[in-house]
Amino acid sequence: MPIGPLIIDLSGLSLCLDEKRLLETPVIGGVILFSRNFRNRKQLMTLVSEIRDIRPEILICVDQEGGRVQRFIKDFSPIPPMQTLGNFLGTPLEKYIKDCGWLMACELIACDIDFSFAPVLDLDLNTCEVIADRSFSENPGKTVEAASFFISGMKEAGMASTGKHFPGHGGVEVDSHIETPVDARSIKDLLSNDLIPFAKLSASLDAIMPAHIIYPQVDKNAVGFSKLWINKILRQDLKFDGVIFSDDLSMKGADVAGDYISKAKSALNAGCDMILVCNNRKGVIEIIDYLALTNWTSSLRLSRMKNRKKLSWKQLVSDNRWISTKAFFESISTD
Repeated sequence: MPIGPLIIDLSGLSLCLDEKRLLETPVIGGVILFSRNFRNRKQLMTLVSEIRDIRPEILICVDQEGGRVQRFIKDFSPIPPMQTLGNFLGTPLEKYIKDCGWLMACELIACDIDFSFAPVLDLDLNTCEVIADRSFSENPGKTVEAASFFISGMKEAGMASTGKHFPGHGGVEVDSHIETPVDARSIKDLLSNDLIPFAKLSASLDAIMPAHIIYPQVDKNAVGFSKLWINKILRQDLKFDGVIFSDDLSMKGADVAGDYISKAKSALNAGCDMILVCNNRKGVIEIIDYLALTNWTSSLRLSRMKNRKKLSWKQLVSDNRWISTKAFFESISTD
């Protein structure tokens, strides 16, 4: 069955009857899990199995970046903020950047989860509160280097990578969860700074997620709804051929595009392969009903996001690399 263009969230620790019926809808191609869907690893794997029983081909994902954005904590290894990993560059600890990407990915794959929306490629130190230490560095060269190691670890584990938030969220103070940020910089300024990680890593990344930010010197539309940003700059200029995910259309930063149907239509028409709608079931239903009336097609790119290796938790916990890497990150998490 083709993978539909819509990712939705779930309400709790197991599927309710309405969600079981909803997942049978072909337009739904993915499920994103949050902390409210997690009690422990055993419960998580039962939930994943419930989803797979209904739709084996569906993409299951999570934000398991590390630091303050780690949805699964109990029974999982602690993943530090990416800024901590960026600080490892040029030190004897540098190898742990790649190991961290591998560790995060292996643990999710062992639970039959396809991918985490990672890594963050925004440049920041402390300008943007919602990014801050989620960023490897405010330096584009260091961000490229650290992210390359992290992506390599993810790939070794069998997980696709997603760079976010294109073309860079670290230059604005406003949180796009709350309102739409506006960045007055020119495309020339962005190309010499925030866009560098996306440009340098475009061939390595499997997916990219645009930001809900308006750059009025480039286009009047927010990036995720802009054909100029997605088709011209990202696809043609940067030669990116991977999956493009919208950021969550329920975020206030997306409201500039209108109601849920308008947001979905604009994001897909701009060139997004898949759209996310979280924490608003009414919006999900509206989009499903709208897409049912269209000749929606599945992007062939989406199959690239499936996990690429099969690994049981029993196999993982007997792996010497997992044992030593987990021990290292546990040791620094208590410092």
